[in-house]
This record gives sequence, C-alpha cells and structure tokens, in this order.
Amino acid sequence: MFVHNNKRTFPRIAQRSPLRYQKRGMPDFSHAISDNISVGGLSFIDESFFPTETLLMFEINLLSRVLHPAGRVAWSQALPHCARRRTGIEFVELNQSEKNYLTDYISMQLNHGRGI
Repeated sequence: MFVHNNKRTFPRIAQRSPLRYQKRGMPDFSHAISDNISVGGLSFIDESFFPTETLLMFEINLLSRVLHPAGRVAWSQALPHCARRRTGIEFVELNQSEKNYLTDYISMQLNHGRGI
C-alpha cells in the first residue's frame, strides 16, 4: 500500500474506469476515464479543457452502485505527447449516503493495497 504524503485531506486511490460527465445545465454527457478518486474529488483523463471553477455532474460506477456527485474543476493539465488532459475535480455536492459508500469503497481498496 502506498499513499501519497501530501496536502490532500482525503486518502486517494487509483481508479481507472469509465465515467460519464456533463457540464452543469447542458443536456449531453461525455465519456472519460477516471484516474484516481477520493471522498473529496477525482481526476479524469479526456480531450476536453474546462476552465477552473466549471461545474460538472458525474456518473461514477463503483462496484454495484452509480454515484452522482457534482464537482468543480480545480485544475487541468495537458498530458505530454497527446491531445488529452488530466482534469482535477473537487466534489461540491455528494449526498451522505453516496459519501458513506465512497468512504467504505476507498477503505476497502486501501486495505487491499491499491492506494496511490
């Protein structure tokens, strides 16, 4: 198990799986690949650029449950040698039931050595 010793408030785990997102107020969903996740947010990789503070709605599949948090773009970074970006999200809306589920999921993954 390896957990970054940095300024993060919540433990973060590697979580590379498909997710869907939409810009708040827009009808269409886009698809991306998550990079990592914590109770406080996530990062994902795709080709879109979003200015900081942009609000996005997510559908994240974790085991047998789909979570629907809303988050704001905290940062965006171009990946070298390609047109894709890694975007960091801070969750601003996550209901208590989903927060509890995500906390338990991350704890389970950390206990199995998947932390980053």
